[in-house]
Amino acid sequence: MRKVIIAGNWKMNKNIAESIDLANAVKKSLYDIEEVDIVLCPPFTSLSDVNGIVMESNIGLGAQDVYWEKEGAFTGQISTSMLKNAGCGYCIVGHSERRQFFGETNETVSKKAKALLAEGLKPIVCVGEKLEERKANKTFDVVKDHVANSLKGLTKEDMQNIVIAYEPVWAIGTGLTATKEQAQEVHKYIRGLLKDMFGESVAKSVRIQYGGSVKPDNIKELIQQEDVDGALVGGASLKADSFAAIVKNCL
Repeated sequence: MRKVIIAGNWKMNKNIAESIDLANAVKKSLYDIEEVDIVLCPPFTSLSDVNGIVMESNIGLGAQDVYWEKEGAFTGQISTSMLKNAGCGYCIVGHSERRQFFGETNETVSKKAKALLAEGLKPIVCVGEKLEERKANKTFDVVKDHVANSLKGLTKEDMQNIVIAYEPVWAIGTGLTATKEQAQEVHKYIRGLLKDMFGESVAKSVRIQYGGSVKPDNIKELIQQEDVDGALVGGASLKADSFAAIVKNCL
């Protein structure tokens, strides 16, 4: 039985003081939830402060990106060891916004995932199609490309520490949401790809989140789908009450 995982991606929102307030409010609302893995992904500037709040609680800490080199002359980049030192257990890689605006590729996602795993951190690997790709019936082609090449070179053992997030790009920040049937169809397809790549036992164990305008009123029907194991939450994670409601509606 795969444990549900709900991660809040705060993106480029919340200064340090606001992050502290939000993390405290989330912790207060969800302190007794053990049935769901809960992860907060604040901006880099707030990681250490948020860690001070969630440390030794039922809430995990994640980053929004990372660089694959251990150290060096890479101005503006953050290494895996820096994230670990700040208290992170997870890190999002390959988010559609990184792919769209910052040149992220399957190759760089693969490098980042391997670097995170080597540091003992869990990558949340994002995959998903754009609106024009869905309209052109290329959803499966795009998702297959993302999955196959972002996870290329990983072992069965590595996959035990990987979370995959399917995020239809057309449903991010648009108010549009994939229907539960659309989400299940792609999640099932991803699990089939994992079976082909790593075997049935790995495919059954890897958690696949849905990401795209997730809200308290649609999470329940999404999470009831056989192959949907959680959510990567954007805008609704910026308010403690809505994020807490999403988590509680998974119970």
